[in-house]
Amino acid sequence: MADAVTYDAFLGGKVQAWQPAKGFRSGVDAVLLAAAVPAKTGQSVLDLGCGVGVAGLCLAARVRGVQVTGVEIQTEYVALAARNGLDVVTADLRVLPDELRQRQFDHVMSNPPYFSRAKGTAATDDGRDLALSGETSMQDWIDVAMRRLAPKGYLTLIQHMTRLPEVLHALSKRQVAITVRPIVARPGRAPTLFLLQARNSGRAPFVMAPALLMHCDPVHPGDQESYTPAVQSILRDGWALDVAL
Repeated sequence: MADAVTYDAFLGGKVQAWQPAKGFRSGVDAVLLAAAVPAKTGQSVLDLGCGVGVAGLCLAARVRGVQVTGVEIQTEYVALAARNGLDVVTADLRVLPDELRQRQFDHVMSNPPYFSRAKGTAATDDGRDLALSGETSMQDWIDVAMRRLAPKGYLTLIQHMTRLPEVLHALSKRQVAITVRPIVARPGRAPTLFLLQARNSGRAPFVMAPALLMHCDPVHPGDQESYTPAVQSILRDGWALDVAL
């Protein structure tokens, strides 16, 4: 792994992180997830399936004094997360160690695999395959997250739009206030991703927030970036992202 990594910049260089040159690599999704977590100084955050820790590092760069703990099953990614400076635990989220099962967190954030293993073919890289379509069910991801969440705490996740029914079903028997914000790549297109925020023990009605538009142009303008000003501020300047806006 040591000779197959890159050192990449996020938030306009405020965050630097080692990650595999091949396999699953963190990018815009991790930055959006971190921006959407409404954490405050001194609060605790659990990042389930943290990979190399980019989301947690971006959150810590925006909110000084926040305490982020990552959980990751792949040892190569755990080593890189630790190298990047994240407090990370090697574990299958379905079998968390006692040190985590005895704790509750103000926030849990996660980017579960976008695709179901039962509905797709495996990627050629094992790390990428597990990150994009692991064996753990969406119900397990949600159940573990909610068990670790303190009363009035927030679960924040980013996910592929095709899995929205699964996520809502997994939360359906819990007392949570849910907000969903679709993510649209370009004008005129259907959303492909969504951010979801669920407040534990919340009683507010379900909210479908206006979509977050990523790019100004309806087609890719060659080598130039075309992020909207709001998204540019999130990705480059480390601004927060209000899921309910």
